[in-house]
Amino acid sequence: MKTKRNAQLLQGNQACSLGALDAGVRFYAGYPITPSTEIAEFMAEELPKVGGKFIQMEDEIAGIGAVVGAALTGTKALTATSGPGFSLMQEIIGFAAMTEVPCVIVNVQRMGPSTGGPTSPAQADIMQARWGTHGDHPVIALSPGSVLEAYTLTIKAVNFSEKYRVPVIFLLDEVIGHLREKVVLPELNELEIIDRKRPTVSPEQYKPYAVDESGIPAMADFGQGYHWHVTGLNHDETGGPTGKADVINQQLSRLFHKLDQYRDEITLYQTFDVEDAEYLLISFGCSTRSSLAAVELLRNEGIKVGLLQLQTIWPFPDHVIKDFTKNKKGVFVVEMNDGQLCLEVERTIGNRDLLSRINKINGELITPQEIIDKVKEVAL
Repeated sequence: MKTKRNAQLLQGNQACSLGALDAGVRFYAGYPITPSTEIAEFMAEELPKVGGKFIQMEDEIAGIGAVVGAALTGTKALTATSGPGFSLMQEIIGFAAMTEVPCVIVNVQRMGPSTGGPTSPAQADIMQARWGTHGDHPVIALSPGSVLEAYTLTIKAVNFSEKYRVPVIFLLDEVIGHLREKVVLPELNELEIIDRKRPTVSPEQYKPYAVDESGIPAMADFGQGYHWHVTGLNHDETGGPTGKADVINQQLSRLFHKLDQYRDEITLYQTFDVEDAEYLLISFGCSTRSSLAAVELLRNEGIKVGLLQLQTIWPFPDHVIKDFTKNKKGVFVVEMNDGQLCLEVERTIGNRDLLSRINKINGELITPQEIIDKVKEVAL
């Protein structure tokens, strides 16, 4: 008889750590920073039990550098930080994007800019997650709205990084990171775990950036007889630097567009009461929870409101936004920043008059009543 995992009272940061371990992460390097420190503490305790390695580095730059190095050896690797540390990591995140090294960077968002409010929540790293490092580059960013999602989406983040050879940003926030909820985790044998594609040719025949129809190159592990050059410079199929314009164009075009054919698989979201909705809330992370409560209360008053929760923030789910905003009387974007997600929604639907922003930037949660008041202002 198959036994089920018992119900547990888990913190979001702890659930994220468990998801990483169950996805096969066996290396963590990082530097403690509020409100992500519990992830480092948990990984320090649990990784040695499964044959993994934990290293506390001298700063966040060293942490992401060690993670990229570990990933090159074939190890699934992860680091966690918050705003100031995430800023420090950007150059090496760009290196990971250019060299197509799979890794996961957890950013437990807090108030900024600069030191900001270390213990106060925010959701203001949306644009930094996409454009924090310079140049055109692919990135995946996921955001959970519950403790269970902190677990399941971390597994997705690791899988996506491995399958598509791309750094994945996991946008937790202080609320979900520190929230404790009762959860029942799925059985290990029910999980889909993906490992990177490895070469099937001999070391002599291996070209580290040669691709097939998948657009994703096979990745050899350092130390297994395959010798290849890893550089942040423009490079050809061999990994060697190149200054040839046609080769650079081909390389960067493939790099920037390699996720395009996988957008449907990468795009994750949930909907609540959207079938007959006349008004639509769009939210993510901790703000989803207030939005969901507002939907229930508004519907009790006869106002037909639905909710679209975005779990994938990047690549931005344009097609999903377009589908669910069709024929709506009003669209409300609920987020704890000054309108970063709303800018993308506006760009996507092309109708500023349809949109209303519901924002907070002072470290306090957006309440259901504040959402209700804004919807009524437009609807009544």
